[in-house]
Amino acid sequence: MTTTASLAQTFVEHGLAASAADDCIVIVRDRTSANLRWANNTLTTNGVMSAVDVTAISFVGRSTASLTGSVTTRQGVTELVRAADAAARAAAPAEDAAELVRDVTSPDWDDPPVPTDIHVYDAVAPALGEAFTRAAGAGRVLYGFVNHESTTTYLGSTTGLRLRHVQPTGHVGCTAKSADLGRSAWVGAATRDFTDVDPLAIDAELERRLGWAGRRVDLPAGRYDTILPPTAVADLMIDAYWAAGARVAWEGQSVYSSRGGGTRIGQRVAREGVHLWSDPALEGQACLPFVVATRSGNSESVFDNGLPLGRTDWVRDGELAALVQTRQSATMTSQPVTPYVDNLALSVDGATGSVDDLVAGTEHGLLLTCLWYIREVDPQTLLLTGLTRDGVYLVEGGEITGAVNNFRFNESPVDLLGRFSHASATVPAFSREWGDDYFSRTAMPALRVPDFNMSSVSQAQ
Repeated sequence: MTTTASLAQTFVEHGLAASAADDCIVIVRDRTSANLRWANNTLTTNGVMSAVDVTAISFVGRSTASLTGSVTTRQGVTELVRAADAAARAAAPAEDAAELVRDVTSPDWDDPPVPTDIHVYDAVAPALGEAFTRAAGAGRVLYGFVNHESTTTYLGSTTGLRLRHVQPTGHVGCTAKSADLGRSAWVGAATRDFTDVDPLAIDAELERRLGWAGRRVDLPAGRYDTILPPTAVADLMIDAYWAAGARVAWEGQSVYSSRGGGTRIGQRVAREGVHLWSDPALEGQACLPFVVATRSGNSESVFDNGLPLGRTDWVRDGELAALVQTRQSATMTSQPVTPYVDNLALSVDGATGSVDDLVAGTEHGLLLTCLWYIREVDPQTLLLTGLTRDGVYLVEGGEITGAVNNFRFNESPVDLLGRFSHASATVPAFSREWGDDYFSRTAMPALRVPDFNMSSVSQAQ
Protein backbone atom coordinates (compact mmCIF):
# COMPACT_ATOMS: atom_id res chain seq x y z
CA MET A 1 0.00 0.00 0.00
CA THR A 2 1.47 3.36 -1.04
CA THR A 3 0.62 6.29 1.18
CA THR A 4 -1.38 9.25 -0.05
CA ALA A 5 0.13 12.71 -0.21
CA SER A 6 -0.26 13.34 3.52
CA LEU A 7 -0.57 9.92 5.19
CA ALA A 8 3.16 9.44 5.89
CA GLN A 9 3.41 12.74 7.75
CA THR A 10 0.09 11.98 9.45
CA PHE A 11 1.53 8.72 10.77
CA VAL A 12 4.50 10.61 12.19
CA GLU A 13 2.39 13.29 13.89
CA HIS A 14 -0.16 10.79 15.16
CA GLY A 15 2.56 8.57 16.62
CA LEU A 16 4.27 11.44 18.40
CA ALA A 17 0.95 12.61 19.86
CA ALA A 18 0.06 9.08 20.99
CA SER A 19 3.28 8.57 22.94
CA ALA A 20 3.22 8.96 26.73
CA ALA A 21 7.01 8.63 27.01
CA ASP A 22 9.33 11.50 27.87
CA ASP A 23 10.28 11.74 24.20
CA CYS A 24 9.53 9.82 21.03
CA ILE A 25 10.87 9.43 17.50
CA VAL A 26 8.70 8.07 14.69
CA ILE A 27 10.25 6.98 11.40
CA VAL A 28 8.04 6.18 8.40
CA ARG A 29 9.51 4.56 5.31
CA ASP A 30 7.33 4.43 2.21
CA ARG A 31 8.82 1.87 -0.21
CA THR A 32 7.85 0.92 -3.74
CA SER A 33 9.75 -1.34 -6.12
CA ALA A 34 9.42 -2.61 -9.68
CA ASN A 35 11.33 -5.50 -11.22
CA LEU A 36 11.80 -7.53 -14.38
CA ARG A 37 13.33 -11.00 -14.61
CA TRP A 38 14.42 -12.93 -17.69
CA ALA A 39 15.77 -16.37 -18.58
CA ASN A 40 16.53 -18.19 -21.85
CA ASN A 41 16.39 -14.87 -23.72
CA THR A 42 12.80 -14.27 -22.63
CA LEU A 43 11.15 -12.03 -20.04
CA THR A 44 9.65 -14.34 -17.43
CA THR A 45 8.20 -12.21 -14.63
CA ASN A 46 7.60 -8.63 -13.62
CA GLY A 47 6.23 -7.16 -10.48
CA VAL A 48 5.49 -4.02 -8.50
CA MET A 49 5.50 -4.03 -4.71
CA SER A 50 4.86 -1.45 -2.03
CA ALA A 51 5.04 -1.26 1.75
CA VAL A 52 4.95 1.20 4.62
CA ASP A 53 7.16 0.51 7.63
CA VAL A 54 6.86 2.49 10.85
CA THR A 55 9.46 2.55 13.63
CA ALA A 56 8.55 3.94 17.04
CA ILE A 57 11.41 4.77 19.43
CA SER A 58 10.37 5.73 22.94
CA PHE A 59 12.60 7.36 25.57
CA VAL A 60 11.89 7.24 29.31
CA GLY A 61 14.65 8.87 31.32
CA ARG A 62 17.85 7.21 30.06
CA SER A 63 16.00 4.10 28.88
CA THR A 64 14.74 3.47 25.37
CA ALA A 65 12.97 0.87 23.26
CA SER A 66 12.35 0.57 19.54
CA LEU A 67 9.69 -1.35 17.62
CA THR A 68 9.15 -1.61 13.85
CA GLY A 69 6.17 -2.93 11.95
CA SER A 70 4.26 -2.75 8.67
CA VAL A 71 1.45 -0.36 9.51
CA THR A 72 -1.41 0.90 7.34
CA THR A 73 -3.70 2.68 9.85
CA ARG A 74 -3.41 5.29 12.56
CA GLN A 75 -4.67 2.72 15.05
CA GLY A 76 -1.74 0.53 14.08
CA VAL A 77 0.62 3.43 14.72
CA THR A 78 -0.95 4.01 18.13
CA GLU A 79 -0.49 0.38 19.11
CA LEU A 80 3.11 0.36 17.95
CA VAL A 81 3.98 3.54 19.86
CA ARG A 82 2.31 2.44 23.07
CA ALA A 83 4.11 -0.92 22.92
CA ALA A 84 7.41 0.95 22.51
CA ASP A 85 6.48 3.19 25.47
CA ALA A 86 5.85 0.16 27.67
CA ALA A 87 9.09 -1.51 26.60
CA ALA A 88 11.07 1.66 27.33
CA ARG A 89 9.63 1.89 30.84
CA ALA A 90 10.74 -1.70 31.49
CA ALA A 91 14.21 -1.30 29.94
CA ALA A 92 17.48 -0.75 31.75
CA PRO A 93 19.24 2.59 31.24
CA ALA A 94 20.86 2.82 27.83
CA GLU A 95 24.63 3.15 27.83
CA ASP A 96 24.49 5.31 24.69
CA ALA A 97 22.00 7.78 26.18
CA ALA A 98 22.50 11.34 24.92
CA GLU A 99 20.48 14.47 24.34
CA LEU A 100 18.24 14.11 21.30
CA VAL A 101 18.77 16.27 18.23
CA ARG A 102 16.36 19.21 18.18
CA ASP A 103 14.51 21.58 15.87
CA VAL A 104 15.56 20.69 12.33
CA THR A 105 13.04 20.65 9.47
CA SER A 106 13.58 19.60 5.87
CA PRO A 107 12.22 22.19 3.40
CA ASP A 108 10.32 19.39 1.60
CA TRP A 109 8.79 17.85 4.73
CA ASP A 110 5.24 18.38 3.48
CA ASP A 111 5.88 16.70 0.11
CA PRO A 112 4.34 13.28 -0.56
CA PRO A 113 6.32 10.05 -1.03
CA VAL A 114 7.93 9.55 -4.43
CA PRO A 115 7.04 6.12 -5.82
CA THR A 116 8.47 4.08 -8.65
CA ASP A 117 6.57 1.87 -11.09
CA ILE A 118 7.08 -0.37 -14.08
CA HIS A 119 7.39 2.64 -16.39
CA VAL A 120 10.95 3.14 -15.12
CA TYR A 121 11.77 0.44 -17.70
CA ASP A 122 10.03 2.08 -20.66
CA ALA A 123 13.35 2.51 -22.48
CA VAL A 124 15.10 -0.55 -21.04
CA ALA A 125 12.49 -3.20 -21.88
CA PRO A 126 12.50 -2.72 -25.69
CA ALA A 127 16.31 -2.72 -25.70
CA LEU A 128 16.26 -5.92 -23.67
CA GLY A 129 14.09 -7.50 -26.35
CA GLU A 130 16.64 -6.49 -28.98
CA ALA A 131 19.46 -7.92 -26.86
CA PHE A 132 17.57 -11.21 -26.52
CA THR A 133 17.20 -11.47 -30.29
CA ARG A 134 20.84 -10.66 -30.89
CA ALA A 135 22.04 -13.11 -28.24
CA ALA A 136 19.84 -15.94 -29.50
CA GLY A 137 21.12 -15.44 -33.03
CA ALA A 138 24.71 -15.79 -31.82
CA GLY A 139 24.11 -18.81 -29.58
CA ARG A 140 24.14 -16.97 -26.26
CA VAL A 141 21.57 -17.44 -23.52
CA LEU A 142 20.81 -14.47 -21.24
CA TYR A 143 19.53 -14.63 -17.66
CA GLY A 144 19.05 -11.61 -15.45
CA PHE A 145 17.15 -9.26 -13.21
CA VAL A 146 16.55 -5.53 -12.88
CA ASN A 147 15.12 -3.91 -9.79
CA HIS A 148 14.27 -0.31 -8.95
CA GLU A 149 13.22 0.94 -5.54
CA SER A 150 12.16 4.31 -4.24
CA THR A 151 12.18 4.83 -0.49
CA THR A 152 10.85 8.05 1.02
CA THR A 153 11.87 8.40 4.66
CA TYR A 154 10.11 10.68 7.16
CA LEU A 155 11.68 11.16 10.58
CA GLY A 156 9.88 13.16 13.26
CA SER A 157 10.48 13.65 16.96
CA THR A 158 8.96 15.31 19.97
CA THR A 159 12.12 17.45 20.05
CA GLY A 160 11.22 19.17 16.80
CA LEU A 161 12.78 17.04 14.05
CA ARG A 162 10.85 16.87 10.77
CA LEU A 163 13.21 15.33 8.22
CA ARG A 164 12.46 13.84 4.80
CA HIS A 165 14.61 12.11 2.18
CA VAL A 166 13.89 10.33 -1.11
CA GLN A 167 16.27 7.52 -2.07
CA PRO A 168 16.10 5.93 -5.53
CA THR A 169 18.07 2.68 -5.81
CA GLY A 170 18.36 0.40 -8.81
CA HIS A 171 20.55 -2.30 -10.26
CA VAL A 172 20.89 -4.64 -13.21
CA GLY A 173 22.60 -8.01 -13.25
CA CYS A 174 22.88 -10.16 -16.37
CA THR A 175 24.54 -13.53 -16.88
CA ALA A 176 25.26 -14.95 -20.33
CA LYS A 177 25.93 -18.61 -21.00
CA SER A 178 27.10 -20.37 -24.11
CA ALA A 179 24.55 -22.62 -25.81
CA ASP A 180 26.12 -25.72 -24.21
CA LEU A 181 26.11 -23.94 -20.79
CA GLY A 182 29.84 -24.60 -20.51
CA ARG A 183 30.86 -20.93 -20.37
CA SER A 184 29.36 -18.07 -18.38
CA ALA A 185 29.97 -14.37 -17.86
CA TRP A 186 28.31 -11.69 -15.73
CA VAL A 187 27.87 -7.93 -16.00
CA GLY A 188 26.15 -5.77 -13.41
CA ALA A 189 25.67 -2.11 -12.59
CA ALA A 190 23.95 0.18 -10.12
CA THR A 191 21.69 2.99 -11.26
CA ARG A 192 19.39 5.63 -9.82
CA ASP A 193 16.83 5.76 -12.62
CA PHE A 194 17.84 3.36 -15.47
CA THR A 195 18.43 6.21 -17.92
CA ASP A 196 22.10 5.15 -17.95
CA VAL A 197 21.48 1.40 -18.47
CA ASP A 198 22.09 0.11 -22.00
CA PRO A 199 21.10 -3.57 -22.43
CA LEU A 200 22.79 -3.73 -25.84
CA ALA A 201 26.09 -2.55 -24.37
CA ILE A 202 25.73 -5.10 -21.57
CA ASP A 203 25.14 -7.87 -24.11
CA ALA A 204 28.15 -6.74 -26.14
CA GLU A 205 30.39 -6.96 -23.07
CA LEU A 206 29.00 -10.40 -22.25
CA GLU A 207 29.71 -11.49 -25.82
CA ARG A 208 33.31 -10.29 -25.45
CA ARG A 209 33.80 -12.19 -22.19
CA LEU A 210 32.31 -15.42 -23.52
CA GLY A 211 34.70 -15.06 -26.44
CA TRP A 212 37.63 -14.87 -24.03
CA ALA A 213 36.49 -18.18 -22.56
CA GLY A 214 36.75 -19.99 -25.89
CA ARG A 215 40.04 -21.41 -24.62
CA ARG A 216 40.14 -23.15 -21.22
CA VAL A 217 43.28 -23.42 -19.09
CA ASP A 218 43.42 -25.20 -15.73
CA LEU A 219 45.68 -23.63 -13.11
CA PRO A 220 46.69 -24.78 -9.62
CA ALA A 221 46.21 -22.79 -6.43
CA GLY A 222 48.85 -20.19 -5.72
CA ARG A 223 49.62 -16.48 -5.63
CA TYR A 224 48.96 -14.74 -8.93
CA ASP A 225 49.42 -11.28 -10.38
CA THR A 226 45.70 -10.49 -10.36
CA ILE A 227 43.59 -7.64 -11.68
CA LEU A 228 40.50 -6.92 -9.58
CA PRO A 229 37.93 -4.90 -11.57
CA PRO A 230 35.94 -2.18 -9.76
CA THR A 231 33.11 -4.65 -9.07
CA ALA A 232 35.44 -7.02 -7.21
CA VAL A 233 37.14 -4.14 -5.38
CA ALA A 234 33.68 -3.03 -4.22
CA ASP A 235 32.99 -6.58 -2.98
CA LEU A 236 36.01 -6.29 -0.69
CA MET A 237 35.94 -2.62 0.35
CA ILE A 238 32.37 -2.89 1.60
CA ASP A 239 33.57 -5.50 4.07
CA ALA A 240 36.40 -3.18 5.09
CA TYR A 241 33.84 -0.43 5.73
CA TRP A 242 31.41 -2.62 7.63
CA ALA A 243 34.27 -3.66 9.92
CA ALA A 244 35.20 -0.04 10.70
CA GLY A 245 33.16 0.41 13.86
CA ALA A 246 35.04 2.58 16.35
CA ARG A 247 33.82 0.87 19.50
CA VAL A 248 34.81 -2.60 18.30
CA ALA A 249 38.23 -1.24 17.34
CA TRP A 250 38.63 0.54 20.68
CA GLU A 251 37.88 -2.73 22.46
CA GLY A 252 40.64 -4.52 20.55
CA GLN A 253 38.42 -6.70 18.38
CA SER A 254 39.12 -5.55 14.82
CA VAL A 255 41.76 -4.91 12.19
CA TYR A 256 41.51 -1.23 13.15
CA SER A 257 42.57 -1.89 16.76
CA SER A 258 45.98 -0.64 17.83
CA ARG A 259 48.34 -3.14 19.44
CA GLY A 260 49.08 -0.68 22.21
CA GLY A 261 45.38 -0.17 22.93
CA GLY A 262 42.82 2.10 21.36
CA THR A 263 42.37 2.47 17.61
CA ARG A 264 44.71 2.83 14.63
CA ILE A 265 43.39 6.29 13.74
CA GLY A 266 46.39 8.31 12.57
CA GLN A 267 48.34 5.18 11.62
CA ARG A 268 49.18 4.04 8.08
CA VAL A 269 46.84 1.31 6.85
CA ALA A 270 47.36 1.69 3.07
CA ARG A 271 49.80 2.99 0.48
CA GLU A 272 50.35 6.72 0.21
CA GLY A 273 47.86 8.32 -2.13
CA VAL A 274 45.00 5.97 -1.18
CA HIS A 275 41.74 7.63 -0.12
CA LEU A 276 38.58 5.92 1.12
CA TRP A 277 35.62 8.15 1.89
CA SER A 278 31.85 8.57 2.04
CA ASP A 279 29.80 11.63 1.13
CA PRO A 280 25.99 11.95 1.05
CA ALA A 281 26.41 14.37 -1.89
CA LEU A 282 28.75 12.12 -3.92
CA GLU A 283 27.82 12.54 -7.57
CA GLY A 284 25.69 9.64 -8.79
CA GLN A 285 25.81 8.01 -5.35
CA ALA A 286 23.80 10.48 -3.23
CA CYS A 287 22.26 9.08 -0.05
CA LEU A 288 20.70 10.06 3.28
CA PRO A 289 22.22 13.33 4.57
CA PHE A 290 21.18 12.68 8.17
CA VAL A 291 21.31 9.77 10.61
CA VAL A 292 18.39 7.33 10.60
CA ALA A 293 18.86 4.63 13.24
CA THR A 294 16.06 2.25 14.16
CA ARG A 295 18.09 0.55 16.89
CA SER A 296 21.28 0.99 18.87
CA GLY A 297 24.39 -1.11 18.36
CA ASN A 298 28.16 -0.90 18.19
CA SER A 299 28.11 1.54 15.26
CA GLU A 300 24.73 3.29 15.48
CA SER A 301 22.59 4.88 18.17
CA VAL A 302 18.91 5.80 18.24
CA PHE A 303 19.90 8.89 20.24
CA ASP A 304 21.81 10.14 17.17
CA ASN A 305 18.77 10.26 14.89
CA GLY A 306 18.78 13.46 12.86
CA LEU A 307 22.49 14.26 13.17
CA PRO A 308 23.67 15.82 9.89
CA LEU A 309 26.03 13.81 7.68
CA GLY A 310 28.78 15.21 5.49
CA ARG A 311 31.86 13.93 3.74
CA THR A 312 33.91 11.64 5.95
CA ASP A 313 37.43 10.54 5.02
CA TRP A 314 37.95 7.05 6.42
CA VAL A 315 41.43 6.66 4.90
CA ARG A 316 43.28 9.83 3.86
CA ASP A 317 46.54 9.53 1.94
CA GLY A 318 47.05 6.03 3.30
CA GLU A 319 46.37 6.86 6.96
CA LEU A 320 43.30 5.80 8.90
CA ALA A 321 41.50 9.09 9.40
CA ALA A 322 38.22 8.03 11.01
CA LEU A 323 36.07 5.11 12.09
CA VAL A 324 32.30 4.84 12.28
CA GLN A 325 31.48 6.74 15.48
CA THR A 326 28.32 7.29 17.47
CA ARG A 327 28.39 10.11 20.00
CA GLN A 328 29.00 7.48 22.67
CA SER A 329 32.02 5.94 20.95
CA ALA A 330 33.34 9.39 20.00
CA THR A 331 33.44 10.27 23.70
CA MET A 332 35.18 6.96 24.39
CA THR A 333 37.84 7.45 21.71
CA SER A 334 38.16 11.26 21.91
CA GLN A 335 37.45 11.51 18.18
CA PRO A 336 34.89 13.49 16.16
CA VAL A 337 31.41 12.04 15.63
CA THR A 338 31.50 10.31 12.22
CA PRO A 339 28.36 8.23 11.72
CA TYR A 340 27.82 5.63 9.03
CA VAL A 341 27.11 7.02 5.53
CA ASP A 342 25.35 4.86 2.93
CA ASN A 343 27.93 5.10 0.14
CA LEU A 344 31.65 4.47 -0.29
CA ALA A 345 34.37 5.62 -2.70
CA LEU A 346 38.01 4.62 -3.14
CA SER A 347 40.57 6.54 -5.18
CA VAL A 348 44.33 6.46 -5.76
CA ASP A 349 46.27 9.65 -6.50
CA GLY A 350 47.45 9.78 -10.10
CA ALA A 351 45.54 6.66 -11.17
CA THR A 352 44.12 6.81 -14.68
CA GLY A 353 42.88 4.47 -17.35
CA SER A 354 40.66 1.40 -17.12
CA VAL A 355 40.69 -2.33 -16.55
CA ASP A 356 41.73 -2.80 -20.17
CA ASP A 357 44.78 -0.61 -19.54
CA LEU A 358 45.78 -2.72 -16.53
CA VAL A 359 45.42 -5.85 -18.68
CA ALA A 360 47.62 -4.33 -21.38
CA GLY A 361 50.36 -3.72 -18.82
CA THR A 362 50.32 -7.24 -17.35
CA GLU A 363 52.75 -9.81 -18.73
CA HIS A 364 51.28 -12.87 -17.02
CA GLY A 365 48.38 -12.90 -14.60
CA LEU A 366 44.66 -13.20 -14.02
CA LEU A 367 41.64 -10.95 -14.49
CA LEU A 368 38.73 -11.60 -12.14
CA THR A 369 35.11 -10.70 -12.82
CA CYS A 370 33.49 -10.80 -9.39
CA LEU A 371 33.62 -12.52 -6.03
CA TRP A 372 30.89 -14.25 -4.08
CA TYR A 373 30.12 -16.13 -0.88
CA ILE A 374 32.52 -13.83 0.98
CA ARG A 375 32.90 -14.61 4.67
CA GLU A 376 35.09 -13.27 7.48
CA VAL A 377 37.77 -15.64 8.78
CA ASP A 378 39.69 -13.44 11.24
CA PRO A 379 38.42 -10.03 12.46
CA GLN A 380 41.86 -9.07 13.81
CA THR A 381 43.29 -8.98 10.28
CA LEU A 382 39.97 -8.84 8.43
CA LEU A 383 40.99 -11.98 6.57
CA LEU A 384 38.18 -12.89 4.18
CA THR A 385 37.53 -16.02 2.18
CA GLY A 386 35.29 -16.46 -0.81
CA LEU A 387 35.02 -17.77 -4.35
CA THR A 388 35.50 -16.40 -7.83
CA ARG A 389 32.54 -16.52 -10.17
CA ASP A 390 31.49 -16.16 -13.82
CA GLY A 391 34.84 -15.56 -15.39
CA VAL A 392 38.48 -15.75 -14.32
CA TYR A 393 40.62 -14.95 -17.35
CA LEU A 394 44.24 -15.63 -18.21
CA VAL A 395 46.38 -12.64 -19.20
CA GLU A 396 49.47 -13.28 -21.29
CA GLY A 397 51.57 -10.60 -22.92
CA GLY A 398 49.03 -7.89 -22.17
CA GLU A 399 46.14 -9.79 -23.76
CA ILE A 400 43.43 -12.08 -22.49
CA THR A 401 44.07 -15.51 -23.97
CA GLY A 402 41.53 -17.74 -22.24
CA ALA A 403 39.54 -18.59 -19.14
CA VAL A 404 40.80 -20.52 -16.14
CA ASN A 405 39.12 -22.50 -13.39
CA ASN A 406 37.52 -20.87 -10.36
CA PHE A 407 39.36 -20.48 -7.06
CA ARG A 408 38.78 -19.97 -3.37
CA PHE A 409 40.69 -16.91 -2.17
CA ASN A 410 41.98 -15.79 1.24
CA GLU A 411 42.78 -12.09 1.48
CA SER A 412 42.36 -9.05 3.70
CA PRO A 413 41.00 -5.95 1.92
CA VAL A 414 42.98 -3.74 4.31
CA ASP A 415 46.17 -5.62 3.50
CA LEU A 416 45.46 -5.32 -0.24
CA LEU A 417 45.43 -1.52 0.04
CA GLY A 418 49.10 -1.70 0.97
CA ARG A 419 50.12 -4.34 -1.60
CA PHE A 420 48.53 -3.40 -4.91
CA SER A 421 50.94 -2.35 -7.64
CA HIS A 422 48.67 -0.48 -10.08
CA ALA A 423 45.26 1.19 -10.03
CA SER A 424 42.84 2.60 -12.60
CA ALA A 425 40.60 5.64 -12.43
CA THR A 426 37.68 5.48 -10.02
CA VAL A 427 34.30 4.71 -11.62
CA PRO A 428 30.83 3.72 -10.38
CA ALA A 429 30.98 0.07 -9.29
CA PHE A 430 28.35 -2.49 -8.33
CA SER A 431 29.25 -5.20 -5.83
CA ARG A 432 28.03 -8.61 -7.01
CA GLU A 433 28.09 -9.96 -3.46
CA TRP A 434 26.56 -7.09 -1.50
CA GLY A 435 24.96 -4.74 -4.02
CA ASP A 436 21.63 -6.49 -4.58
CA ASP A 437 20.31 -6.21 -1.03
CA TYR A 438 22.67 -4.23 1.15
CA PHE A 439 25.04 -1.72 -0.39
CA SER A 440 24.87 -0.60 -4.01
CA ARG A 441 26.32 2.93 -3.92
CA THR A 442 30.07 2.55 -4.49
CA ALA A 443 32.74 4.06 -6.74
CA MET A 444 35.99 2.13 -7.08
CA PRO A 445 39.14 1.77 -9.20
CA ALA A 446 40.43 -1.50 -10.56
CA LEU A 447 43.45 -2.74 -8.61
CA ARG A 448 46.31 -4.98 -9.72
CA VAL A 449 47.69 -7.11 -6.90
CA PRO A 450 50.98 -8.89 -7.68
CA ASP A 451 50.45 -11.77 -5.23
CA PHE A 452 46.71 -12.31 -4.76
CA ASN A 453 46.21 -15.51 -2.77
CA MET A 454 44.17 -18.14 -4.64
CA SER A 455 44.26 -20.59 -1.76
CA SER A 456 42.61 -23.56 -3.47
CA VAL A 457 40.93 -24.59 -6.70
CA SER A 458 37.12 -24.42 -6.66
CA GLN A 459 34.97 -26.90 -8.52
CA ALA A 460 32.25 -24.28 -8.96
CA GLN A 461 31.30 -23.74 -12.60
